[in-house]
Amino acid sequence: MKFTRALTVLLLTAEVSYASSLAVYQDRTFYHFTPKDNFIGFSKGMQVRCEGRSVPLSPKLGCPQDDRLCQLLTGLKTSEQKLKAVQANGQALEKLVSIPRPAALDAKVMIDAAKEIGEAQAGLSMQESLLKEEVRLKENAFLRQAPAKQALEMQEACSKEVELVIPYGYVSFSTHYEAMIQDQNEISVTQYLSVTNRSGIDIKAQTAMFYYRAAGQYVSPVHFRPWIVRKYEPTANAASPAPLAKKAKMERAVMAEDRAYGLAPIALYEDAREYRINDLSLPSTGVPIEVEVLKWKAPVSCEVRAYPYERSKAFHICSFQPKYQIDRHEWKVRSAEAVINENAAGEYREGQYQLYTKAEEDLQIVRKKIVEKERETGIFGGTVRKKDGFTLTLTNKSDKEKSFTVIERIPTSTTEEIRSKLLAVTSEKKVDYRSLEEGKIEMKLTLAPYETKVIEVRFEISHDKELKVDY
Repeated sequence: MKFTRALTVLLLTAEVSYASSLAVYQDRTFYHFTPKDNFIGFSKGMQVRCEGRSVPLSPKLGCPQDDRLCQLLTGLKTSEQKLKAVQANGQALEKLVSIPRPAALDAKVMIDAAKEIGEAQAGLSMQESLLKEEVRLKENAFLRQAPAKQALEMQEACSKEVELVIPYGYVSFSTHYEAMIQDQNEISVTQYLSVTNRSGIDIKAQTAMFYYRAAGQYVSPVHFRPWIVRKYEPTANAASPAPLAKKAKMERAVMAEDRAYGLAPIALYEDAREYRINDLSLPSTGVPIEVEVLKWKAPVSCEVRAYPYERSKAFHICSFQPKYQIDRHEWKVRSAEAVINENAAGEYREGQYQLYTKAEEDLQIVRKKIVEKERETGIFGGTVRKKDGFTLTLTNKSDKEKSFTVIERIPTSTTEEIRSKLLAVTSEKKVDYRSLEEGKIEMKLTLAPYETKVIEVRFEISHDKELKVDY
């Protein structure tokens, strides 16, 4: 019984002593682990703490041969040594050729010697070119995985857990989303976490956390200030140097905070913008590791929409209510048969999430202002009434019927001195439209295959004849 308890304690102690964790923020990374020796890896800018105290780092001539990056570096150095040997052989041959020859020399012997020397020089030149390319490729491959070719080690041994602070950029992460739209009523969303390690340290963590925020955030103190009403006293227009300096300091602080939040970018969903991976093996290869984080479904409503005053191309848009917060707005959209868009965008808008899936290539839209001579302007009393408008030419270039929504606008006024009103939306056939607030016009249209529809929108602007307006 005592032996069993002792064995249990020993196993628990071993498990605790080798526990490791990773915490990746947008400005730095913290890696906690129990080192096997003083070797850290191939990196720079690292900070090491052992039981709360800083441990200095120093360059190391050698490296553990069982380390993956050490083996790559050894291969690079072997190629560099071969290159230097070939270059030395070439230089030695050049010196040998330049040695003065005896005056009396058999012509045939001279020709044969020249031939052998030429072949040797050509061979060495070819070897040198190949070895240079080999060294270049191996060096580039190594530097994609580690920021430095110099090995680092701790100057003091640490038998306890080590905290390694890794600078920004060496371990990075991001999230991206894939939407599967199998029908017009449901969307299936999969969120992925992409993690990249090029710190020069192969990381193994029992628990890895990823945070969409900076580890170092400065939040300035804020206290209540009473709102004082005072007697009005005119002040100079020019701002004093002190407030300007204070304003500039605040702007710099805001810019610094913005940079901190935009530095780098996330598989269990812990909270909004916070994720966890258990038993993560993250070698320093510079190649992203992708992990599925979440998968969920939601009702969706998709339509084709066009804003001719803004752009001449219609697009497909799908609206849904996300079950989880969307952290980044970069999407891959596919159907059951094919990829719809590898680079779709989305946004939160009007209480829902809107996913812009693809452009509608089969609809051609041309918007033209009504020419100047067709405009009607009249003065009634002291009021100018100016009629204006534009035409929309909509063409379905495909052999299938197309239903879509057109969002248009007329000028809107924010002052009673200028009034704007919609006069008519006309076409050969009746147009199904709604006139909404702020001059917005919403039209529901259906075009038969190869059909063209011309819509005329007319509006009137009225204002005092002494007033000049622009729109």
